[in-house]
Amino acid sequence: MSGEFKWPVRVYYEDTDAAGIVYHANYLRFMERARTEWLRELGFEQDRMREDDGIIFVIVRTDVRYVSAARFNQALVVASRLRRLRGASIEFEQKISATDGASVCEAVNTVGCVDAERLVPRRIPPAMKKVFERAQ
Repeated sequence: MSGEFKWPVRVYYEDTDAAGIVYHANYLRFMERARTEWLRELGFEQDRMREDDGIIFVIVRTDVRYVSAARFNQALVVASRLRRLRGASIEFEQKISATDGASVCEAVNTVGCVDAERLVPRRIPPAMKKVFERAQ
């Protein structure tokens, strides 16, 4: 994936089920962490966006494909790429892989920009959007 951001993740015991396999919903948590770190890398802290700009980003759509199981204590990498940037939303392609490159999970996650108080759609601030365009 060109223009990708990579974030390492280690599977903790709390991430797994009784069989020691990552519980399906936790892959989404790993992807959330990677998107947060992507924002941070671009200079945006989510608490500051809420306070200064009055916006937050929320998941509005997720399409996940589970490829293979990750297990307790396994090192993973979450690769994130901005796939589509719209006026009030961002579509991310995200892939979780083992450190040897074997695919574990793939998803397209769409986040919407919303007013932090009223939770209604809001356009991404122009200065922020320019930074995202450059990262694309």
